[in-house]
Amino acid sequence: MVHQSLSNQIHVSQKKIVDEVSGWLRVFDDGSVDRTWIGPPEVKFMSDQVRSHEDFVDGVATRDVITDSESGLRVRIYLPEIEVNDDEQKLPILLHFHGGGFCISQADWYMYYHVYTRLAREAKVICVSVFLPLAPENRLPAACDDSFSALLWLKSLATGSGLHEPWLEAHADFSRVFLIGDSSGGNLVHEVASRAGEVDLTPLRLAGAIPIHPGFVRSTRSKSELELPESPFLTLDMVDKFLSLSLPVGATKDHPITCPMGDRAPPIAAMKLPPILFCVAEMDLIRDTEMEYYEALKKGNKDVELMVNKGMGHSFYLNKIAVDMDPQTGIETERLIAGIADFVKRH
Repeated sequence: MVHQSLSNQIHVSQKKIVDEVSGWLRVFDDGSVDRTWIGPPEVKFMSDQVRSHEDFVDGVATRDVITDSESGLRVRIYLPEIEVNDDEQKLPILLHFHGGGFCISQADWYMYYHVYTRLAREAKVICVSVFLPLAPENRLPAACDDSFSALLWLKSLATGSGLHEPWLEAHADFSRVFLIGDSSGGNLVHEVASRAGEVDLTPLRLAGAIPIHPGFVRSTRSKSELELPESPFLTLDMVDKFLSLSLPVGATKDHPITCPMGDRAPPIAAMKLPPILFCVAEMDLIRDTEMEYYEALKKGNKDVELMVNKGMGHSFYLNKIAVDMDPQTGIETERLIAGIADFVKRH
């Protein structure tokens, strides 16, 4: 036993780091990945896992569900408490794709829990958040495929042909499904929406798409990347490293998943896309390329609304410390959630 423990220690010590993203992730020469948070300890709680609870806590219950026993695909469901007199009312679904540069984070992290419980409660929606496969072990398009599979799972529930999921069957309005995603999850919103436009989802209806600060970039640095300050949730090193680890081997940032407005991507004008609420932070490092995508949507005659949060950086609303301590971040987070709730209500 002692001999085995010693050999394990020697093996670990012999592993060499071949790539890392400061604080977040280390890749070793044997292909293994360590995602233990080693940055400032005071912010670690935001990446702590929150266990699901089927009782209502602050007006929201959660449960984790395996949607496909073969692949092991899982989702977390956020169900807001329904008033007795609203028992017959069916609620819209937000199908959520988390961020993390396709390489880190999970659907049950506290940073998502604190936002999506609030969104479920205030917008009166059911959130379904997908546990995504992570790169570099699962390079793109793995996350795109699982995200689309989650949408097809919702369709199977709507048709009654899938495994039973009592919360959604009892309370969900499958004619009002919205895609929502933050950062790299915003890229997945575009990917899933474009795929959805090519298939028949009946009786499910894709009512809208809400990309929030999507990771749209180009191989060449934009003006905003060169001039705007880095934030805790996005540095140039994170952009470069995460995408080098997640894109298909040999691909550049001009790949259609990271540059859907570029020449190598299918033309946006030809896509069948639902109405879009496009959310941008004024001080986001990648604001300029995000706005290129917005202009491509407008040029392609898509139904798109723009929401800009003044003075904010990338994924600002996920930073619970800033939301609580900085009045402006708190106000802009309220604006964002209210804007999303209004968009859902109108569609």
